[in-house]
Amino acid sequence: MSRRTATLVVSGLLLAGLVAVAALLPVPYVVFRPGPLTDVLGEGDDGPIIQVEGAPAFDTTGALELTTVGVTPAGARVDLLTAMMAWVDPDRAVVPRDIVYPGDPSTEEARERNAAVFSSSQELATVAALRYLGFDVPLEADQVVVREVLEGGAADGTLEAGDQIVRVAGEQVSTPSDVVESVRAVEPGDVLEMDVVRGAETLTLDVPTAESEVTQGEAAVGVIVGVAWDLPVDVAIDVPGDIGGSSAGLVFALGVVDTMTEESLLDDRVVAGTGEISPDGTVGAISGVQQKIAGARGEGATLFLAPSANCASVVGADPGDMLVVPVDTLDEAVDVLEQVDAGDVAGLPTCAEDER
Repeated sequence: MSRRTATLVVSGLLLAGLVAVAALLPVPYVVFRPGPLTDVLGEGDDGPIIQVEGAPAFDTTGALELTTVGVTPAGARVDLLTAMMAWVDPDRAVVPRDIVYPGDPSTEEARERNAAVFSSSQELATVAALRYLGFDVPLEADQVVVREVLEGGAADGTLEAGDQIVRVAGEQVSTPSDVVESVRAVEPGDVLEMDVVRGAETLTLDVPTAESEVTQGEAAVGVIVGVAWDLPVDVAIDVPGDIGGSSAGLVFALGVVDTMTEESLLDDRVVAGTGEISPDGTVGAISGVQQKIAGARGEGATLFLAPSANCASVVGADPGDMLVVPVDTLDEAVDVLEQVDAGDVAGLPTCAEDER
């Protein structure tokens, strides 16, 4: 064997060894990738995804796509080689793990938390949509409710999802923070008296506590609480599949507006989007916008609505032939759809030119 051949063999073996080490060495990151899309104006497991009772609902045309991001599960670890490959892929992103999974939850805990936030985003979207449509809905919620009861948690078997919490330890609560502070005020293992409304009944429950899995020495009951409104219209949003997080709010709100508006907003177009939504219709920033644009591009969307606050990330994405328009509010998003429907796209803002 010549010296040159031997050198190449040794170099190859060293490279193979480095690759093997990289494939085994975990790093404190997760990978974002384009996820599947769901048409919120389409059919779910039990009929239309958006269903309205107590007000007229109309047929819609086109598709309004909820975009998602596939992310490394909480229970999995990214190796160095996977992170390096994702780093050079323009449609993927490498994100510090503690930003996505604070407190290092288990896969099931992360899923339950995301599901609770997802449910809350539907409520907020409904409020924003009804307010846009002229219904008298207050900005402040009038109920504190249990969104999720964590399996195996201290309150599992005592509290139920949907319970409205009225008082904790004799004190009336009006926000989720009130509940959290009341729980933190006791020692792990103590029992808290809670007054809850469940269906047509008002119950006084003895709710056990345990030590928090996130903060050592603090009490927790193992539930996720949120807010709810007493709304004049019953809007149900039932999205199939395992989707979580708050970034579908804008799309949900637009879906409710379109469903309750006689003339379709989409005019047979495929529109995608993302963004958190507030009760007043403000559109907030989200994570993974580049991956969502890539996913929408791959599914043939012609228009993508993105939060203006995400413009820096939007500029770095590859939309292909898809028009990407930044918006700050639900009103602006509806205006954009109407302008595109009218063929008036020249005056639409873009992130490259956005000066707001």
